[in-house]
Amino acid sequence: MIAMGGPAAEKEFVSVVRDKTVVADGVVTLELGRPDGSPLPPWRPGAHVDLILDRGLVRQYSLCGDPADLSAYRVGVLREPAGRGGSAYVHDTLAVGDRVLTRGPRNHFALDDAPSYLFVAGGIGITPLLPMIVEADTRNSRWSLLYGGRTRRSMAFLDVLERYGDRVLVHPQDTSGLLDLRGFVAGCTNGTLVYGCGPEPMLAALEDACGVRAREILRVERFSPKEEVHTGGDGAFDVVLARSGLTVKVGPGQTVLERVEAAGVNVLSSCQEGTCGTCETDVLEGTPDHRDSLLTEDERAEGTTMMICVSRCLGERLVLDL
Repeated sequence: MIAMGGPAAEKEFVSVVRDKTVVADGVVTLELGRPDGSPLPPWRPGAHVDLILDRGLVRQYSLCGDPADLSAYRVGVLREPAGRGGSAYVHDTLAVGDRVLTRGPRNHFALDDAPSYLFVAGGIGITPLLPMIVEADTRNSRWSLLYGGRTRRSMAFLDVLERYGDRVLVHPQDTSGLLDLRGFVAGCTNGTLVYGCGPEPMLAALEDACGVRAREILRVERFSPKEEVHTGGDGAFDVVLARSGLTVKVGPGQTVLERVEAAGVNVLSSCQEGTCGTCETDVLEGTPDHRDSLLTEDERAEGTTMMICVSRCLGERLVLDL
């Protein structure tokens, strides 16, 4: 195989589980460090890492610790009974002292500069927002957090958030009902950015609450692909791999990623559904048909990168930096 990758192709490294703690019903935190104690790769709020688990399972978890402390990464993991086995492995099998192959960090959810922020978290979606809140405080920005969950007992990190007083609105569904997203966003002043992370119904409601301003003010991170209507069709097209000197044809029902790998070019990938950004690849020529759940509308319009696990071509030919 020819080992290559796009802009998100990071090296893998071994980390060791230093601590594992139950922090809420169905939620554990892991503290990960290098076996030799050397510093981990730097990261900023909004970043996540891939953990390569048993039987090749790869799962993405948001970093929720202190970016200034490179001796350890901290992630929160929700047990998902309907999942594919990754969270069950973390909860039931992974133990302190175990080694885990780790990849990253990667950030498609960075905290942009703004005078004020509205943060909205649903369940385990609180994890990427924790370091953002610390960063906003450091910048002396105004901010508030609306944090919802099924029950108060299922909501992690409430003890950490207590220090912020009434800037944090804790809203368990079993006692308070659904989040009042429209009311929360209504007071959004000019220059305020809205950051949301949680289940898809919550994010869809948040987009609706932001209305015509969503493209300008809203930043979200998804756990699962956003449902979209694609008008580009699924016809065949050619992909030229500029660095490899190869051309592959992608037919209906095939992905760019699988055809590239079949040609012997190994590209890092993980989720296979356009949510993690691992397979992001530079586009040198051609127009991508973006089908991911990561890129903003402006980034899609630029057409300079694409997630080759799901996105296709709006023409007959793409040239990729692979």
